[in-house]
Amino acid sequence: MAFSPLQSKTLHHNRSLSLPCKSDPSISHFNEKLSTLVRDSEASFSSLNNRLNNLKNLYTETDDLLMLPHIQQECEEKWVDQILDGYISLLDACTTVKDLVSNTKEDLQELLSSLRRSKDSANGVRCYLSSRRKSKKIIQKCLKDLRSNFTSIINASSETTGVACTLKETELAAVTVFESLLSYLNGAKIQAKRSGWSIVSKMMQSKKVVSEDEGANVNEFEKIDGLLQTSVENEQVEQITTHLKGMDSSIQSLEQELESLFRQLIRSRVSLLNILNH
Repeated sequence: MAFSPLQSKTLHHNRSLSLPCKSDPSISHFNEKLSTLVRDSEASFSSLNNRLNNLKNLYTETDDLLMLPHIQQECEEKWVDQILDGYISLLDACTTVKDLVSNTKEDLQELLSSLRRSKDSANGVRCYLSSRRKSKKIIQKCLKDLRSNFTSIINASSETTGVACTLKETELAAVTVFESLLSYLNGAKIQAKRSGWSIVSKMMQSKKVVSEDEGANVNEFEKIDGLLQTSVENEQVEQITTHLKGMDSSIQSLEQELESLFRQLIRSRVSLLNILNH
């Protein structure tokens, strides 16, 4: 999927995202882990699974960060309200992604079931491809909404410093992980350096050149879609069936990580609310 570069005025907002956030040692340590997450632009089931897990761990550490007395002294109602609103947006996005992952898993399971019943395989393939077309339209809309949300985060982040800035950068990282996951479900071989989201990784990472060969990850959905677009011969059924079983297992892992992340986002928002109310 091709992405249009963000508007130039949006690019100017990133100049204050990183530098003010690194003066505090505890925040600097947190930012190192955040930077590692952003640098990971590989698109594969295992990588996406790891990134979701790392994102959840970051939000767990966010709770610990907010408990530090000198951090709590920085908490101002204005930016805390912005962060709380951001959590709502992330929870909505996470719910949407979870639903799409669940629907994708159901489609793959139905296709697998139909292939096992040889008489039903042709109809199963047609149903799967039809469902994929509908899913891709939904995914493209979700990606567009995420890009819009990304711009609003950039604008808000340009006026924050310290822990507020760090929390906004974490929100940006979450958006990029969701974008990568949606793009992968859509069948795209996504690399951060090739998309409009490259600004996010540039904010926090040192220069690193990724070759075309390194970025040429095989997209499982693209592979299956390609195989099913042609006439499926009997000898291919076993190959596709084996492939689908592996994808089904991987998607279940993604579901679990998304659910775990969703619960952690709720806990982190509650932690911030508690600070605001005290």
